[in-house]
Formats: sequence, C-alpha cells, structure tokens
Amino acid sequence: MTLLEGQVALVTGAGGGIGRGIALRFAEEGAAVALHCRTAVAAAREVADRIEEFGGRAVVLQGDLTDARACARVVGEAAEWGGGLDALVNNAGVQPVRELTGMTAGEWRAVVDANLSSVFACTQAAAEVMRERGGGGSVTHIASIEGRQPAPGHAHYSASKAAVVMHARSAALEYGPYGIRVNTVSPGLIGREGLAEAWPDGVRRWRQAAPLGRLGRPEDVGDACVFLASRLASWVTGHDLLVDGGISARPTW
Repeated sequence: MTLLEGQVALVTGAGGGIGRGIALRFAEEGAAVALHCRTAVAAAREVADRIEEFGGRAVVLQGDLTDARACARVVGEAAEWGGGLDALVNNAGVQPVRELTGMTAGEWRAVVDANLSSVFACTQAAAEVMRERGGGGSVTHIASIEGRQPAPGHAHYSASKAAVVMHARSAALEYGPYGIRVNTVSPGLIGREGLAEAWPDGVRRWRQAAPLGRLGRPEDVGDACVFLASRLASWVTGHDLLVDGGISARPTW
C-alpha cells in the first residue's frame, strides 16, 4: 500500500509551483486530491488531468481564501466530493516585495489575509469536518524559513509566516484531543522556471551557501507534506519541519 491510500486531501494554491508538487505527491501516494485555486483554473486543471492520467482522483475547486466564507465553502465542497476529509495542506499565499518605508496598511493586510487569515479559516473549517466524522486528521501549513530569518522587503511576508508557525502550534494543542495533528513545513528557496534568469546573483549565492548545494524542488516540499499526513507521523504535531537544504544550519556571524 502507498502511504496515503484511501485518504482525501485538500491542497490550497494547487495551480502551480509548490502546490503542484504537493498535490502530485499526495496523488502518487494514493490520496484523492481536491485542488484549490483562486484564478489559475487552467493550471489546476492541468494538475488534475495529470493525476487522472495515472489513475488518481482529483477535482478543481475555486475560491478567494481571503474571504472566510469561501474557505468554509471550499473545505465543504472537498469533503462532499471525497466523502470526508483526512488532510489539509494550507499552501495558498502571496509573496510581494515592499519595503516597510512606504508600505501601506492595505498592503500589510493583504499579505496577512492571504497568508495567515486564510490558514485560520481553512483550518477551522477542516477541523470541524474531521471532528464531526471522528478518526482525526492532519493539517499542514506551508510556512517559510523567512518566518525565522527575515529578508529585506519581506516584513509583511516574514511576519505572516512566523505567525503561521505559531498558529499551528496553538492548533496542535487545541485540536489534539480530537486526533487532529497540525504541523508546518518551512521551505527554503524553491526553484521555478525563469528564477535563475530573473535573480542570477541570489540563486548563485544560495547554491554556494546551502550545504546540499542546490535549490529546492516542489516535490521536496511535497515529500515533507506526505510524511506529515501519513501514519509515519502519527505522533508528530506542533512541529515546524525545515526543508531548506541545510541553509538554516549556516552560522550568521
């Protein structure tokens, strides 16, 4: 049997990049996957088609997760489609660059709503579904190493990701009695098409600094999420799993 055989999972922000890698790994391990997207419907449909090509089950669900009502609807639709919900991966988010000097309150709130408030609302809705059904479940938030080590121009992003980690730890305490485990995965720099051309100096510096000497891949994050959703992590909750090629182990002095 594969690690997630028989599970129903919802992956938010599954239209591309990290979300795509997570969704594909869940499907490869036997889960039926509900793929959430906000606007990237065609991209999410491509992921669903690929899952169905190798015999998996997938559905595409659309919604703006900055709206708590949309969060509840998407979770409900995923559970109705799958006949339940075993795992939620809160991956949807944004990463704009904006210096604190000149940042508006609206710009700050937009990042917090997309990266943190959506996690709160989706987790609350999913936990209610899992609790009513019984048998527990798994929730994984995608945080970032920037939740520990900020970068210039990313104050709103870094703060939101640090808060996501603490939300998971708090949720682990409160939902644990129902058998619901809540963890975070904090990726480092994940490669994507065109990144090396757009940011050659940053990519070069990362490769030089990372002990494993490469950028991350979406499937690296997917593997971590599969582990946390599987029986192999049945006694793991409230944990932040770094997936960064060892970059966080480097001294800062």
